[in-house]
Amino acid sequence: MIKYKLKCKDCNNIFDSWFASSKDYEKLKKLKHLNCYNCNSLKVDKTLMSPNILGAKKDNINLNNKKISKIKNKIKEYQTFIKKNFKFVGDNFANKARLLKYDKKDKNEGIYGTATFKEIKELKEEGIEAETIPWFEDKEN
Repeated sequence: MIKYKLKCKDCNNIFDSWFASSKDYEKLKKLKHLNCYNCNSLKVDKTLMSPNILGAKKDNINLNNKKISKIKNKIKEYQTFIKKNFKFVGDNFANKARLLKYDKKDKNEGIYGTATFKEIKELKEEGIEAETIPWFEDKEN
């Protein structure tokens, strides 16, 4: 895992993000899957970073593992709640969200699925509430 400090060129927001490797960062950047959480702009770049110098390696590894485990458990809780309370619409999320907004029936139905950053931005511009959350399939036994 590698952590980069990112900066949005549109709103100057600076934030950290984790990547599996520097190659993964480059791949996501090339595919335009990196966006600013503040303004949803795709104009996000790495900034200068200083190395993180840690004291005792063993203690820091244990601390990081605990933090990662805590975050992973919280994401699992969110995913469980969403799966129980919302309807999965797959790749058709943007279209279903528009139907819910403009069609008079099924106004109270909650949905979840997948959409591109562009689709999410367009939905927000139309006044349709949509959020991006981390999602992973737990492959551990």
